[in-house]
Amino acid sequence: VVVRMIPDSRLPPRHLHAVRTAKTFAVIKWESPYDSPDQDLLYAVAVKDLVRKTDKIYKVKSRNSTVEYTIKKLEPGGKYHVIVQLGNMSKESSVKINTVPLSAPDALKIITENDHILLFWKSLALKESNFNESRGYEIHMFDSLMNITAYLGNTTDNFFKVSNLKMGHNYSFSVQARCLYGGQMCGEPATLLYDELGTGEDSSAAKSGRGSDVAAIVVPVLFVLLVTLGIGFVLLYMRHRRLQNSFTAFANSHYSSRLGSAIFSSGDDLGDEDDEAPMITGFSDDVPMVIA
Repeated sequence: VVVRMIPDSRLPPRHLHAVRTAKTFAVIKWESPYDSPDQDLLYAVAVKDLVRKTDKIYKVKSRNSTVEYTIKKLEPGGKYHVIVQLGNMSKESSVKINTVPLSAPDALKIITENDHILLFWKSLALKESNFNESRGYEIHMFDSLMNITAYLGNTTDNFFKVSNLKMGHNYSFSVQARCLYGGQMCGEPATLLYDELGTGEDSSAAKSGRGSDVAAIVVPVLFVLLVTLGIGFVLLYMRHRRLQNSFTAFANSHYSSRLGSAIFSSGDDLGDEDDEAPMITGFSDDVPMVIA
């Protein structure tokens, strides 16, 4: 059984949807209000800019059951409401479209100065033909300790100065193409973490920076310890040599060439020659002699 819809010009287009969205255009697709039109159908495609509050109407004529149409001259990051209906103002079909925003700036870097930091990035005009430097960039900062986000300002340059940072706080800085029309139609943000040490790097780079700082402290300490140990060994060696030389001189002074060996006196015979007791030559008459 084949069922065919009765042609009715009051029906809305069917299955309206977006096939592809880009920065400056969008491809939409829909089906005719009824199957196999036998004549050209005139469609009205109304594009409402939800940010700028403007309308544009395009006319599309087709006899195909499936119609594909490209909406051009859109803006990056824009929001649009697309309405499709027959030219006789019949019932309508609608779909909302968000175009792709401008990409994030490349090579976002932080340079730390004495009392402030400088943010640097590459110009978006190098890769985005739809971006004009006069539009500028806006900078945001997130304080993870206070859990607050602050808007720092905007600039048309490729650098920005940030001051009054608090010690012990971790900050995240984001740079994006400046938003238009009440904070809408913004570019994608480029984000970089700035830790409390002021490295201006991401977390992995910060870890490597901390490792290099530790190495810068440990290496000199180890070098001093090695030098100290070396000096200690030299002193011990010199003392050992002095003791050995003293012993050798002492042994040579007691060497007997007749016996062919060194002779050392016992502890009982040691003493100063000047303190030798005088030789006993006789006995007193009044001291009795006891012979055991």
